[in-house]
This record gives sequence, C-alpha cells and structure tokens, in this order.
Amino acid sequence: MSIYMHFGIIIASLAVLVWSADRFVFGASGLARNLGISPLIIGLTIVAMGSSAPEMMAAAQASLNDGTPDLGVGNAIGSNITNILMVLGITALIKPMLVGSSTMKQEIPMVLIASIIGAYFLFNGEITKIEGYILLFAFFATISFLTFNALRHQRLGDDPDMLKDIESEVPDKMPLYLALIWLTVGIVLLIVSADYLVNSAKEVAIHFGVSQLVIGLTIVAIGTSLPELAASVAGVLKGENDLAIGNIIGSNIFNIFAVMSLPGILAPGVIDANRDTLVMIAATLLLWVLAGIGKTRSISRIEGGLLFAGFIAYQVFLFVSV
Repeated sequence: MSIYMHFGIIIASLAVLVWSADRFVFGASGLARNLGISPLIIGLTIVAMGSSAPEMMAAAQASLNDGTPDLGVGNAIGSNITNILMVLGITALIKPMLVGSSTMKQEIPMVLIASIIGAYFLFNGEITKIEGYILLFAFFATISFLTFNALRHQRLGDDPDMLKDIESEVPDKMPLYLALIWLTVGIVLLIVSADYLVNSAKEVAIHFGVSQLVIGLTIVAIGTSLPELAASVAGVLKGENDLAIGNIIGSNIFNIFAVMSLPGILAPGVIDANRDTLVMIAATLLLWVLAGIGKTRSISRIEGGLLFAGFIAYQVFLFVSV
C-alpha cells in the first residue's frame, strides 16, 4: 500500500474516530438519562470525558498493537500542546477571549499541576504500570472533585450559569433502544477507526524514518484536537468565553490523567519525551501569563498569534530535528 493511501486512511480514520466518539457520548448520555441519572452528573462525567475519547481509544489501541507507549504518550502530550498553542491561538485570532477569575485561580493551575505530574513520571525515561494506575486514580479523583463541587453549587443555588452550561451539553432524553443503538455504533467504530489510525500512523513513521512518538505529537494530536477547535471557536463566537477555555483545560487534564495512564497500564516501557513535556509545561505557563496580563484578563489577537506561531515553530522543529 502506498504512503498516500496510508495518509488517506489516517484522515478518514480520524474523521470516523471523532464522529464515533460523539455518537458514543450521545448514546451513553441517553442511556444514563433513561436510568434516571441527572443531566448535571452526565455532563460532568460522560460528556466531559467524551472530548478525550478519541485520544483514549488511539492510546489504548496503539499500546495493545505495538506493546510500546510511544504513540499513546505522544498523543496525550501532543494534544495538550496543540490545544493551547493551536486551538486557543486560532480561537483568539478569530475573536479575543475574556478569561474568568475562576479560570485564572483554579482551572489553569489545575492543568499546570497535572502537566507537572505527567512530566515527573516521564522524567526518568520510562512510564511504569504503577504510574499508569496513579494517573488513572488521579483521573477519577478529578471527576469526583468536579462532580462534588458542582453538586455543592447546585445545593447552595449559586453559579446557576455554570450549572446551566454543563446541563446544556447533555442530549435530550431519547428512547432506550435508540440510546443503545448509538452506544453500540459508537463503541464499534471507535475501536475499528482507532485500529486503522494506529496501523497507518505506524507505516507513515516507518516511511519517513521518524518515531511513533513524533507521529503521536503531530498528525494524531492535531487530528484528535479538531473537536476542541470546533467547540472553542463556536463558544467564543457565541460569547461563551469560559466554555471555550474550560473545554481546553478540561481536555488537557483528562489527556494527562486518562489518556497517558493507558500506555502505562497496557504497555509500560521506555520513552524519551522530556523535551516535549517541557514544551507542554511552557505552553501552559505561557497561557497563564498571557491570560493574566492587564486588567481585563483576556487573550488578544496578538497573543493568539504568538500562541499559534509557537505551535508552527514546534511542529517544524520536530521534523527538522529528526
């Protein structure tokens, strides 16, 4: 099979992967509503995890197929870098973004801490099974904290806008049979598309003489970050700045804890990603600094251009340094 065919398969697989993740969330949310679970809980769990479902499935499939953590870890780190530098950069270029005080005080520090934890685990040049389980535990702990915090707000009756935004992401109630159909379709296509994606990504890496880590940091990371780009642009155009930025921050936290845990659990082994984890931390710190400059706490078009320029420079560096 030619290299062009493999590129075509990668593009098609990414499209199906993203679509099937959406259908999986749609079906799982419908099933949960039929079981009597509140829209708030569904929004904080199933829907929130849905943005990282493509990365999770690609990481799991790559780990099972090759027995190495390279592509899975590269996808997690690369998606975080792409989310900040490319997604927020492009979004701010389209329309400057206001940053809420809670984002500055709580959410950006949370993603920075998650990034530092991920970098620390990779600092010795490998990821172990124990580290994978620790990251997975941190993922469930984060979900539990966010759920508890939202339920507290609901009980106290404060921050109704936040609760409304969370619940608005949940699909309307649907018949049980339809929820089960979409859930099944989503799961099957997630598995199949991830398998095709990983196999073709491996062939592209071999053809160009680059590692699967680099492929995960570039092609796969960009492809799996496209839903975040669409959501952030749509959010900022509607004036929902907190939703646009919150979507990125939530996805980045889940990428470290949920996505990176899977290679550790399924395919622990040697991986040299220190350079890229430092870029991830630097990008997060840059976001924190840019968002806090001035009295308005916003990301301007100039700052968005700076973020996007950093993304282009990083992508060029990855391939030039091979």
